[in-house]
Parts: sequence; C-alpha cells; structure tokens
Amino acid sequence: MFGAISNEEAWQARVNEMEAKVAAAQIESLKENVKIVEKVVKKTEYIKTRGQDITKYVDREVVKYDNTCVIPQEFIKAHNMAAEAPK
Repeated sequence: MFGAISNEEAWQARVNEMEAKVAAAQIESLKENVKIVEKVVKKTEYIKTRGQDITKYVDREVVKYDNTCVIPQEFIKAHNMAAEAPK
C-alpha cells in the first residue's frame, strides 16, 4: 500500500510541475502576442503614412503638368513607388 501511495505522490508532483510549466508558457505567449500586435500596428501606421505622402506628392506634381496633358516622368516614378511593396 505504501508503494502505491508514494507512486501516486510522485505522479501528482510531476503533474503539478507540468501545470506550472504550461502556466509559464501561457504568460510568455501573451507577452509575445502583445509584441506582434504592436509590430502590426506600427507597420499599418507606416503604410498609411507612406500612402498619404505619395498622394500629396502626386497631387503636387499633377498641378505642374495639368495644362500640357503629358504624363511626366515624375508621375510615372511616383506611381511605381506606390506599387512597390513596403520595406
């Protein structure tokens, strides 16, 4: 009977140890999730800002060439920059 009781205590100790490890892993996971969300928010803000800057640039350049109806190289360059993937 003593052997069964000590065996059960050993298993309970191991279960408690694993539960503590799982709890620690969950806390670490939450910290990493916060970091990922912050990174996504920063990236989204960067993309919005970049888009606004390009829109302002295009609007400024279109006014210069509106009367001639020729597609300027600056506009083509701005269009190509807008089509590039963010870095």
